[in-house]
Parts: sequence; C-alpha cells; structure tokens
Amino acid sequence: MKRWSSLLLMFIGLWSLSEAAQAQPMDDSHATTEQFCSFGMAKGEASQSCHVPFPTGCPVANVPGTGKPWATISKGGKTFCRFDDKATDWKTKITGSCSRCKSDHCTGQFMVRFDCSQQLH
Repeated sequence: MKRWSSLLLMFIGLWSLSEAAQAQPMDDSHATTEQFCSFGMAKGEASQSCHVPFPTGCPVANVPGTGKPWATISKGGKTFCRFDDKATDWKTKITGSCSRCKSDHCTGQFMVRFDCSQQLH
C-alpha cells in the first residue's frame, strides 16, 4: 500500500508540474514574423548580397529590452557576412552581404523579425 501511495503522490506531483509548465499565450503587442533572404556561393565566387523583404505594414522589431533591430546572420564556409550599412536603413530596405567564398561552398542567410502587432487589430 505504501508503494502505491508513493507512486500516486509522484504522479500528482508530475501532473501539477506539467500543468504549471504549459505555455502562456503571447500578448498581441509582441506578435512578430520573420523574413529572410539567403544565397549560396562556390569557391572563389565574388561577394554576394540579398534583400530581406518587408511584410506589409510591419516595421522591424527591436530585440526585447533594447533599441537594436532584431536580426540574425547565419553563414557557412569561409566567408564574412554582415548587414550592409550603406544599403540598409531598417525602415525601407535591408541588405545583407557576404565576402568572396574561400572554401568549397559558402552560404549566407539574413533573418529579421518584424513587429506585426498592428496587423492583428
């Protein structure tokens, strides 16, 4: 009997933890969507760039707690990738570029989060 009551208490404890751990709905004011552009390059291929598209009516979101654009760069191979300061204003255009590919293959991906909370109303 003691074994069953211990198992029952353990089950109740795990059940209550799972109830507490359920995801809470996100506040509409934090609704974001992500857009990206990407490309691949072969060894020796000159620098490449791409433009991240803007969703209609959605400005670039800021990293929570900062005033910085919520953006990420992923790259593969021997290349250097960055958001192009001269071709990016974060309001109407966003351009990412990578330097010449110095390995067999290179990739670049530029991801930006946009605040689409106004689109929900």
